[in-house]
Amino acid sequence: MRTRLVWAILGIMVGIPPVHAADEIEAKAQPCAACHGAKGIPVDPKTIPGIWGQEESYLMKQLRDFRNGERTSAVMAPLAKGLAEGDLRPLAAYFAAKPWPAKRAAAKPPAPPKSIAQCQACHQPNFEGGMSAPRLAGLSYEYLNAAMRAFARDERTNNLDMPGFMRALSERDRAAIARYLSAL
Repeated sequence: MRTRLVWAILGIMVGIPPVHAADEIEAKAQPCAACHGAKGIPVDPKTIPGIWGQEESYLMKQLRDFRNGERTSAVMAPLAKGLAEGDLRPLAAYFAAKPWPAKRAAAKPPAPPKSIAQCQACHQPNFEGGMSAPRLAGLSYEYLNAAMRAFARDERTNNLDMPGFMRALSERDRAAIARYLSAL
């Protein structure tokens, strides 16, 4: 009887994550707020994306890509290289669980450009992202336009499909898509 009790207690203890685990991830996420914002609104939305409420699998991939050099950034690469592999998924989950920052709705949303239809297969009809595809709705025009331009010029290559899609669009089409998505 006593042996069963000991095993039952050990089983419960093993199944419960340590209380400090959440605190540890929150502490590791604190440096992110310096740029990505303490309330989910980046300090410079023109050059820094929002990560609160972003797709977990996308965040995980980006952290791993920054960490292993598949995506370059003078700021993000050194920070990601300082993270243990075991911290990447919990950090991605931490930010994905946060609410996407509320934004005042535009008086009248712009009409969607025709060229945006190809984006919906991965980013979903409402552009709030899907498995491994990031949310685009509500990111800044400048950030979206720069990201699409980087894919089109092969300056950003950590996605096998995006460079081809972006090269197929004119600069004007990419600007129209960025304008539409930023207004959502």
